[in-house]
Amino acid sequence: MMHLVALNLTDLLLALWRGTIECDPSDDKRTWDWVVLIGAAWKNHGARVASTKQYLPGSFDRPPRNPAEKISSGYKAWEFLTYVFGLGPGLFYKLLPEKYWKSFCKLAAAVRILHQRSITKGQLLHAHQLLVEFIKEFEEMYYQRKESRLHFCHQSVHALLHLAPEVSRLGPGAGYTQWTMERTIGNLGEEIRQPSNPFQNLSERGVRRARINSLIAMLPELVPMKATPKTYEVLGDGYILSMPDRSLRDITEAEMAAMRAFFELKGITAEVDWTTKVKKWARLALPNGQFVRTAWKEKVKQPSKVRMSRNIMLHRNKDVRSPDFAEVQYFFQVQVQGVEETVALVSNFSTPDEQLCTESSGALLVCQYQGALALEVIPVKDISNCIAMVPFHEPEDGRFFVCEKMGLEVAFLGGGREADQREEA
Repeated sequence: MMHLVALNLTDLLLALWRGTIECDPSDDKRTWDWVVLIGAAWKNHGARVASTKQYLPGSFDRPPRNPAEKISSGYKAWEFLTYVFGLGPGLFYKLLPEKYWKSFCKLAAAVRILHQRSITKGQLLHAHQLLVEFIKEFEEMYYQRKESRLHFCHQSVHALLHLAPEVSRLGPGAGYTQWTMERTIGNLGEEIRQPSNPFQNLSERGVRRARINSLIAMLPELVPMKATPKTYEVLGDGYILSMPDRSLRDITEAEMAAMRAFFELKGITAEVDWTTKVKKWARLALPNGQFVRTAWKEKVKQPSKVRMSRNIMLHRNKDVRSPDFAEVQYFFQVQVQGVEETVALVSNFSTPDEQLCTESSGALLVCQYQGALALEVIPVKDISNCIAMVPFHEPEDGRFFVCEKMGLEVAFLGGGREADQREEA
């Protein structure tokens, strides 16, 4: 699925939208109303893609570079995936003609579902329906059943029809994606220490890795436990709090009101003296391997020096996939009926724009940033993952669209974590 989606499909779509695909002598590019990524529009679009880097958390790995400058210079499959299917519904809005944008969003929504490690039957049926509609619209809008455009119909378009049925037969593609194999080849290659016999050495390293993994599967206690640093606090269920402040900090009236509301939900009346100062924490490790940071620390740095990791997805009801989105201000701990509870002060984004959500088949979720007007205190275990909130037009507009890391469950499947680049608290 990696090559089909991240490379083959993106190559076809961008070739169409840029007008670089071959044109039959009997055809006329001037009739191709989908060609929009040309001239200044292509350069401006490329610059906008590059500008998203600061909004993509470090866990998103390599951020997409400016495609107008780098698309022919070793642009990676992961960059294509994030650029086209993660950011695309927001970046191509009003750039592609509406009918082409809506059709593309169906493809993007389906691809996101199929990159999940766990897919419900309802999601699978929905993804298949979206792909069927996209292929039909592709033939009607691009190919138009003209012999001169038969070369538009790449094998990768037809292959989309088989993705959902193959999930029913073999399981989610995350279990057998090429990402896993390429990663294994890469880190086994790093272990080679005998350049004179590289393939024999590689084979031996593979055998040794398989033996070690088998032993660990049978006897997990063979893996030495890493000592937890004194500045870390293990919260259970895979959540780890770290980087505490050295002193108590004053809080604003709005923050105090949010804390009082939290205590009222718990049936407790907070003392005025307690709510005037708190000890802040700067970072939270999530069970999925990501780190969530805070506006308290990130906003004091230059934007160009930050990979923004303070925006989160919340699942308040664990049984229903109805996420909310928020910006973490800071983490802190409180005593609730004699039990210490770790919570986060967050600023909630508005609910997504319903019209855009519907028009994009759910691929484009645009929310309004509300700042201090929507502060709330939440338990940290309501946080499911770290996301990107990318400006929909200009940052000053206050509207942002959601971008999740595609293949997140696969990226940390082996129990790894996002690179721990510690900063001073």
